[in-house]
Amino acid sequence: MRLFQISATAAVVLMSLVSGIGADDDTAPAVYQDLADKFAPIEVDNIRPAPVPGLLEILVEGEILYATENGRFLFRGDIFDATTRENLTETQRNVSRKAKLNVIDEESLIVFQPDETKYTVNVFTDIDCPYCRKFHRDMENLRAKGIRVRYLFFPRAGPGSESWQKANSVWCSDDRKEAMTQAKLGADLEVLECGTTPVAQHYELGKAIGIQGTPAILTESGEMLGGYVPPSILEEELAQRAAL
Repeated sequence: MRLFQISATAAVVLMSLVSGIGADDDTAPAVYQDLADKFAPIEVDNIRPAPVPGLLEILVEGEILYATENGRFLFRGDIFDATTRENLTETQRNVSRKAKLNVIDEESLIVFQPDETKYTVNVFTDIDCPYCRKFHRDMENLRAKGIRVRYLFFPRAGPGSESWQKANSVWCSDDRKEAMTQAKLGADLEVLECGTTPVAQHYELGKAIGIQGTPAILTESGEMLGGYVPPSILEEELAQRAAL
């Protein structure tokens, strides 16, 4: 991660998070100001004690970083509990992703619902992504397995791109699910406008939780299952997690 000067506003945000960290009142402001100076003007979601004594955990743009309590050393990487073999960093990522996903109103999503829901997945999708199209071609199989799919838009080319416009047109269609299916089959959609759509909100959420590629499949608990997963394997993974 590149580190630059952070904006004054972001520095204030970091400084406001000093309470509860456990550092001495006289040293904490200096430590957090030093950390703040190392970041670009990007939003820091949270800062708290890490699972390892002597370290601080910083959540920024979907990435977890660690710093020494004196603020001198900053690094990234996963922390494992050697006794339980739990990836403590990934556990915290899951918590953060779940919290962010729970803020999204389901009315802003395109949901493909099976007759009987056994599992639910959140899928960040790009209409023009080949593996997103492959995933969508599996939809009937997914529904037969009781897997409910909540689609969020993530046009990887960003605002103003053709994929972004297609996402807007899908949302503005009278039948969004049919429009999504036709778009993923490669059909030419009518360019539609209907004011503000949820595309930008979904895209920013995806960036905030670290989405880099599509499809990105997440469980209800915030676990990232990766990219394209065949229906039979997806069902197995969801069943294993449900049994824990």
